[in-house]
Amino acid sequence: MTIATKYRANSPLPLWAAGFICLCLQATAGAAIPIQQWAQPGGAQVYLVESPAIAMLDVQVDFDAGTRRDPAAQAGLASMTMTMLDKGLDAKNGEPAMDENALSEAWADLGAQFGASATGERLGFSLRTLTDPELLDKAVALAARQIAQPSFPNAIWQRERERMVASLKESYTRPGSIIARAYAKAVYGTHPYGYEVTEATLARISIADMRAFYNAGVVACRARVSMVGAVTRAQADAIAARLLSRLPQVPCASLPPMPQVPEVAPLAQAEEKRIPFDSAQAHVLMGQPGFKRDDPDYFALTVGNYILGGGGFASRLTREVRESRGLTYGVYSYFSPGLHAGSFTVGLQTRPDQAGRAVALVREVVKDFVAKGPTEAELKAAKDNLVGGFALRIDSNRKLLDNIASIAWNGLPLDYLDTWTQQVDKVTVADIKAAFARKLQPEKMVTLILGAAP
Repeated sequence: MTIATKYRANSPLPLWAAGFICLCLQATAGAAIPIQQWAQPGGAQVYLVESPAIAMLDVQVDFDAGTRRDPAAQAGLASMTMTMLDKGLDAKNGEPAMDENALSEAWADLGAQFGASATGERLGFSLRTLTDPELLDKAVALAARQIAQPSFPNAIWQRERERMVASLKESYTRPGSIIARAYAKAVYGTHPYGYEVTEATLARISIADMRAFYNAGVVACRARVSMVGAVTRAQADAIAARLLSRLPQVPCASLPPMPQVPEVAPLAQAEEKRIPFDSAQAHVLMGQPGFKRDDPDYFALTVGNYILGGGGFASRLTREVRESRGLTYGVYSYFSPGLHAGSFTVGLQTRPDQAGRAVALVREVVKDFVAKGPTEAELKAAKDNLVGGFALRIDSNRKLLDNIASIAWNGLPLDYLDTWTQQVDKVTVADIKAAFARKLQPEKMVTLILGAAP
């Protein structure tokens, strides 16, 4: 279970500004997106797209310290650490300490936004600010303090832990949360992707644990800094250096290597698990480990999954399970690739008395798709939708930054966005059939059914 938190100032940028950015990016979405990339002397990697149309800057700073690095007995450590990032700053270099209220007010006064989150793989910090020199200077200075000087007040952690325990207890009453936890454990086994945050794991997390985890993971030389906005390369380099300047400046070569995280083990056999729950709808999740983000089959699998279950009403699962049989209002499939093999998942809800029929049909559709692949007509329709909708993937500063940060994190080519549509367009039926045959084993998938009578 991943718990992420983001916090923002009370004064967001004007709506007209966000709309203007959207229009500017839509106008250039078909043009090349020149991504500049360089390494700073300390080792941090910087990625930049200059966007001078409006005086705004978006920044993402990522570190390899996400929840995959949680100790099993302290699942939630990365996420809980990041919940504490807006709870105060230590006094240092003649600057006074700040509590959570003072910190929130400081961001509000700047009209800027700062966020911190933990995902399965990254600890990430985000900054959005206008590039007016005075505002930019103050926003970068405050962000640098927040990255390097969180105070981790123990009294606040006790409060937050109680809040999270209450949230967990409430989640045990929600069918979606119950089946999601069970599914992650069934697919990932003992891999960190499948760790579950519980009251017991939270009880084992102390402020000292947070500080140690944070100090080990948030190291300047290992940062990946992505930027989109109205700054030059020289300005971006200076901003990146300043954001990291308060962290210990230790050469990565002098540090011990990051511990290896094991790969996700493939499933040995099929498993079906029924979870009793009194609900009007039966919840179904089916799947297995899929593939890593750097897999050469990425585009074939992406296009293929759009056809199978990722394309909404255009997908085969929707056509067969909803439209032809009326067994559900919605059914979907997706891959979630990461540094390790994320899951391939099919999900749906149906009447409890129809769950068996729905599951059998989904299995049949997936098995047939893996064996035969899509039709030429399905492939053409998928390509038309994916290529035609590409501009929507980068139609705001935030979306473009997310893509740049993904390129940085996954080591993708700098021309990845420029060639995305060509990569989609060259996928063939044979490519999809071969890729799905390599990655999916329908006869070994796990199936979880919550809320239906056996």
